[in-house]
Amino acid sequence: MEVKTSLLDNMIGVGDMVLLEPLSEDSFIENLRKRFDHNEIYTYIGSVVISMNPYRSLPIFTPEKVEEYRNRNFYELSPHIYALADEAYRSLRDQDKDQCILITGESGAGKTEASKLVMSYVAAVCGKGQEVNKVKEQLLQSNPVLEAFGNAKTVRNDNSSRFGKYMDIEFDFKGDPLGGVISNYLLEKSRVVKQPRGERNFHVFYQLLSGASDDTLKKLKLDRDFSKYNYLSLDSAVVNGLDDAANFRTVRNAMQIVGFMEDEVQSVLELVAAVLKLGDIEFKPESRCNGTDESRIKDKNDLKEMCELLGIEQSVLERAFSYRTVEARLEKVSTTLNVAQAYYARDALAKNLYSRLFSWLVTRINESIKAQTKARHKVMGVLDIYGFEIFEDNSFEQFIINYCNEKLQQIFIELTLREEQEEYVREGIEWTNIEYFNNAIICDLIENHQNGILAMLDEECLRPGTVTDETFLDKLNTICAEHQHFESRLSKNSKFLTDHSLPHNCFRIQHYAGKVLYRAEGFVDKNNDLLYRDLSQAMYKANHSLIKQLFPEGNPAKVNLKRPPTAGFQFRASVGTLMKNLQTKNPNYIRCIKPNDKKASHIFTDSLVCHQVRYLGLMENVRVRRAGYAFRQAYEPCLERYKMLCKRTWPHWRGPAREGVEVLMADLPVPAEEFSYGRSKIFIRNPRTLFFLEERRRQCLQDLATLIQKIYRGWKCRSHFLLLKKSQIVVAAWYRRYAQEKKYQKIKSATTVVQSYTRGWQARKLLRELKYQKRCEEAVTTISAFWHGTQVRREYRKFFRANAGKKIYDFTIQRIMQKYFLGLKSTMPSVSPIDKSWPANPYRFLDGVHTELRRIFHLWRCKKYRSQFTEEKKAVYEEKLEASEIFKDKKALYPSSVSQPFKGDYLEISKNPKYQKLHSAVDEKVLLADVVNKINRANGKGTARIFLLTKKSVVLADQKTGQVKASVPLPDLASVSVSTQSDGFFALRLKEGSASAVKGDFLLSSDHLIEIITKLHRTGATAADSEQLDIDISDEFLLQFKHDKVCVKFIQGAPKNGNSVSCKRKNNRLLEVSVPTTA
Repeated sequence: MEVKTSLLDNMIGVGDMVLLEPLSEDSFIENLRKRFDHNEIYTYIGSVVISMNPYRSLPIFTPEKVEEYRNRNFYELSPHIYALADEAYRSLRDQDKDQCILITGESGAGKTEASKLVMSYVAAVCGKGQEVNKVKEQLLQSNPVLEAFGNAKTVRNDNSSRFGKYMDIEFDFKGDPLGGVISNYLLEKSRVVKQPRGERNFHVFYQLLSGASDDTLKKLKLDRDFSKYNYLSLDSAVVNGLDDAANFRTVRNAMQIVGFMEDEVQSVLELVAAVLKLGDIEFKPESRCNGTDESRIKDKNDLKEMCELLGIEQSVLERAFSYRTVEARLEKVSTTLNVAQAYYARDALAKNLYSRLFSWLVTRINESIKAQTKARHKVMGVLDIYGFEIFEDNSFEQFIINYCNEKLQQIFIELTLREEQEEYVREGIEWTNIEYFNNAIICDLIENHQNGILAMLDEECLRPGTVTDETFLDKLNTICAEHQHFESRLSKNSKFLTDHSLPHNCFRIQHYAGKVLYRAEGFVDKNNDLLYRDLSQAMYKANHSLIKQLFPEGNPAKVNLKRPPTAGFQFRASVGTLMKNLQTKNPNYIRCIKPNDKKASHIFTDSLVCHQVRYLGLMENVRVRRAGYAFRQAYEPCLERYKMLCKRTWPHWRGPAREGVEVLMADLPVPAEEFSYGRSKIFIRNPRTLFFLEERRRQCLQDLATLIQKIYRGWKCRSHFLLLKKSQIVVAAWYRRYAQEKKYQKIKSATTVVQSYTRGWQARKLLRELKYQKRCEEAVTTISAFWHGTQVRREYRKFFRANAGKKIYDFTIQRIMQKYFLGLKSTMPSVSPIDKSWPANPYRFLDGVHTELRRIFHLWRCKKYRSQFTEEKKAVYEEKLEASEIFKDKKALYPSSVSQPFKGDYLEISKNPKYQKLHSAVDEKVLLADVVNKINRANGKGTARIFLLTKKSVVLADQKTGQVKASVPLPDLASVSVSTQSDGFFALRLKEGSASAVKGDFLLSSDHLIEIITKLHRTGATAADSEQLDIDISDEFLLQFKHDKVCVKFIQGAPKNGNSVSCKRKNNRLLEVSVPTTA
């Protein structure tokens, strides 16, 4: 059975503000705070959803939540944006009603995220299929592209939409998406050239510099350093939690999914790079001979790179920045631009270039996502547009945005009242007129075609003569002075003359959300939005395919002398089209509120929330909703929820649901004027009545719970008793069975024992008889054998000869040899050459054979072991063998070197960059590289040297610098002398008369002496032009040091200096080496 739920179940605060009692601004905000503290970020006002930005991820947007709200009644579950999205989608699919979802709120309130959630929900619940999934993916992937080019980091929001977006999603008759159309409104293009402190330019600039490959940046002539570009603010270039590089890859992927070709993507990036380069162009003043000032470009490198990107001749664009041509009907006048005008022209071009690129992107996306079929479509519109803005310094942009919000508030009130009235008429309830503030008078103040502020601004921009912001403000003060929603200190209205909160260059409009002070400075320029015709024509001359599309007015063949429409005129026309579009659809509202200005979770600022509640008109919305009946509900769910309050309707009502509700309400003490019966719903006038019903229901549920608990406990106790009774019977039956089984086992065991004893006696008796019979048979056989042997010996004695003994001896010897070899086969040792075990000789006369076999077997397994060697391993063992022949039993250091492998290159000289220079200085292959100590002939102290051995020479080099100190060809070596003790000293004795013997012999010490001497000996033996190198092992030998011969004597002494060998010069003829005695 399906469990019925309701908005009123487990409610934190009040889920629907219409039911708030008492209704006041304080109670309204306190209810929002209570729900926000419990992570309930959504609250209803009737069918309107209030969304609080939690500034963190919440587990309420999972696929499970999507399924939970799918095909459920709007008030059936707790408030959620999915409920509104589901209601809109089902109305569109099942009732064939076009829908629109209006999302409003100030920057940072979560409008963009709300629109994404609506679109993702619709994508999740609509149909499936390859084509449908492709359309859904394209619709969803259009968001990252538009966010990159239209969103920026502001002080209020790290991902603030700086344009208004309206998307019409088109569906077929089954409710599957076919495509969509996007409209954009008033991109904040002034941000391209200047950003307030603490804010950034549009995301795409930072994403391109952070995420593009080095090759791409090189093609675009860009550098990753943000500080090189004047249009990029540096104080907020890096935003915590925002990965520009990853986002750039996401945007590239999204553009590919939406349908952008690779050359189109490259063209877009080139235009973005051109905007950055444009900001780096700077001007310097230059005086002409006629006394006028003109401007010149300081550094033409950035201009050159920009022209190369866009395919424009540098001279054409340079002239467009220096001169302005004004065309009348029959003549052209060319004037020079001063520095200020040149900078204005540069920024105007940058703003126009970027805004037109953005409009082209929207158009290009529309081409990809538009529906392919021409049949009638169902439409769901999603409007994500700026909220009402009240800043310390409000200008033309805030004026336009607030005008749009006035229009949205007007249509909101109209559509809400119309929806209420239609429901009352549909249900047969009497409609009473509701008094509310109609903001049509404010809209008329702004948009009136004759005396409206926008009309007067356009008139000022178009009229000849000097036009300034002051003349515009004077005109406002003249025409709008008596308007009750317009305030200015310079107007004819005397009550504002002493209002010091109203500066002279400002005017104030009392909007529906509160009074807003606008600074008139910049209104005329921003409304004009002029781009000099010279720049348009220069852009049109570009070879870039996209630029020609963006600046069609630059075509010389289609010169239009009419002024282009102003920004205010264009926006007013766009808003008018939007309002007509919205009025044809069923509206659904999402009001977004941000709880604090710190973008932090769990912080709720009452004053900030109160400000937003006021300018969103939420209290007005509640009052309109409550003006008639505060709550309404269909008869079936109403009866299902409250049927336990009346005995006649509990537990089941058999008749129609309306009659059941009438019986229920008649049985309750509720005044008749508090409710009315519609055709399909009951209408409750006051929230107190609903809360009375809920309280009575709660009490009944408690009583029902008590009754259910009582019945359940009785049933549980009876069930427990019956279970105990049944268990006792089972236990008794099992015990009786157990006792009988135990008695039977005892009887069976006794019987088995008796049987075993009987069988044992019988078996023993039979065994005795069989043994006796066997002994008799064996005795007969033995007697018979002896008798037959006697007869045979007697018969064959006459045939024996003198050589019978020799044959018996040979047979015996042959048998013994066979037994010896078979025994040797079974006891052979392992094939390891180091295994010295050998079976014992069982026969003394085979000692020679036994020894020879042991020798042969050892030679065989050594040969087999050697056959497994690789060439490298064979060479190592040959070196070890040669070391053994040279030093075994001659040098005390030799036994400790046996287990150490000969590595050769201990310094990795070919790989170590430190010795790269030394390695390049040695031409031959290095056989050995190690650090040795060269003994000073004067004092016996050692100096670290690098010792290198090649096939032709011995090289000594400085350890720190790698500089070669000495190089001795191998043929110049006469012999090598070492001691018999455990020291590492060795002497290289040079041939007399050789070139290397000028400085005398070398006395060295090394930790790898055995390996060095062995490799020297092997290398000298293999060299074709050298004789065998002599190895002199003696504790006393003579060395030639320049012109003197010195005796080197090795003695054993007590350990000194940590058991190390010490060398001292005793006199001019004696060098004594003290070697510590080893235990």
